Amino acid sequence: MNHFALNDIVTLALMEDVGLGDLTSRYTIPENLVGSARVRARAPVVLSGLLAAEETMRQMDSRIVFTPLAADGDHLIPGSEIAHLQGSAASILSAERVALNFLMHLSGVATLTAKFVTAAANSGIAVVDTRKTTPGLRFLEKAAVRHGGGRNHRFALYDGILIKDNHIAAAGSIAKAVSRARFAAPHTLKIEVEVDTLDQLKEALTAGADLVLLDNMRPDLLRQAVWVTENFYAPMPRLTLLEASGGINLDSIGSIAKTGVDLISVGAITHSAPSVDLGLDWD
Repeated sequence: MNHFALNDIVTLALMEDVGLGDLTSRYTIPENLVGSARVRARAPVVLSGLLAAEETMRQMDSRIVFTPLAADGDHLIPGSEIAHLQGSAASILSAERVALNFLMHLSGVATLTAKFVTAAANSGIAVVDTRKTTPGLRFLEKAAVRHGGGRNHRFALYDGILIKDNHIAAAGSIAKAVSRARFAAPHTLKIEVEVDTLDQLKEALTAGADLVLLDNMRPDLLRQAVWVTENFYAPMPRLTLLEASGGINLDSIGSIAKTGVDLISVGAITHSAPSVDLGLDWD
């Protein structure tokens, strides 16, 4: 968890919502009133975002005592207590919406990820995320994916090489793009190539790609891609990992998981996750 980034994210969120002050709390609640509240799940959820919620309360008022009653990654039922808060009533209520926004959104990502992992129903398949994240919230959303049982793809452009169709067009061919990347990149970096035909797959394998992203392929074509890759390496075990991607949903992931690919990347778990229902109740 990048605590420096978390600090900045929460600061911006509080600036956006509280700004120069919470007029409602200022004019309705005695300044010295102390109280307590609890955050509870109002629907089945996989929890994520506790650190963001706690940091929100800390920045609003360092005297607020935030006590987690559950852990990120926990599967909760309606009524489950998530955290207890003790401190200035005005401060808690001023920070309530921002803290809940983090918890509801990130728990939504974790909950949807868990549904995809369950739908894959194959312990040998990794459900991974993409870079289709909310600007500024990527590391929190990728943490939420892990809390939901998924795995992370590359975090950003700086920590992995994924040669896509436009890179190939600009470089001239898959072979040229892979060759240039192999020559220039550190030996510790793996090279992944996106393809959408079996001919492109063969070219990527010949070029020495470490991973191949099979874009928008139907299950029958994915099975053929696995067969082509295994035969390319035969009689040795195949070395290139295969990733299915593109338009994958809860209805299709089960059949895709049975094709023999190693990874299934799903952009929807971050860009289309609905917020879950959580609430803060005054004791």
